[in-house]
Amino acid sequence: MNLTDLKPNEGSTHRRKRLGRGPGSGHGKTSGGGHKGDKARGNTKPGFEGGQTPTHRRLPHRRGFTALFKKEFAIVNLSALERFDNGVTVTPELLLETRVINDVKDGVKILGNGELTKKLTVQAHHFSKSAQDKIASLGGSTETI
Repeated sequence: MNLTDLKPNEGSTHRRKRLGRGPGSGHGKTSGGGHKGDKARGNTKPGFEGGQTPTHRRLPHRRGFTALFKKEFAIVNLSALERFDNGVTVTPELLLETRVINDVKDGVKILGNGELTKKLTVQAHHFSKSAQDKIASLGGSTETI
C-alpha cells in the first residue's frame, strides 16, 4: 500500500456544480438563480422577511432605563412583625424561618406600614424613618446589619 493508493470512500465526495457554463451544462444562463429579484442578484437585506413586517418593527420599543446593579430588598411591613412575642430579636434568619419572607435577596428593609404593639429588637439591612420611629416609640430598638 502506497500514499498514491489512498482515495476517499465511495459516495463521500461530490463534484462541484459548475454554474454559467452554457446551455448544454443545465446550469447556464441564470446559473441556478431563477429570474430577477433580490434573490437572483444575491443581495437581500439582513432582517428582510419577504415583505412581511420584520420582527424589529413588530415589537414595541423598550422605553426607559434599567439600572444594571440595582439592589432589590425583601420588604417587610411592621404589621408582619406583630406575630412575634414581646422582647424577641427579629433577624433576617428568623423572618425566613417563619416565612415572613421567602428570600433575603440583597437585604431586608423594614417599612412603617401597619401597627406594632410589642417591644422588639429588629435587625435588618435598612429601615424607613417611620418604621424606626414606631419601633422606638414602643421601647424597642433597631439595628442596621
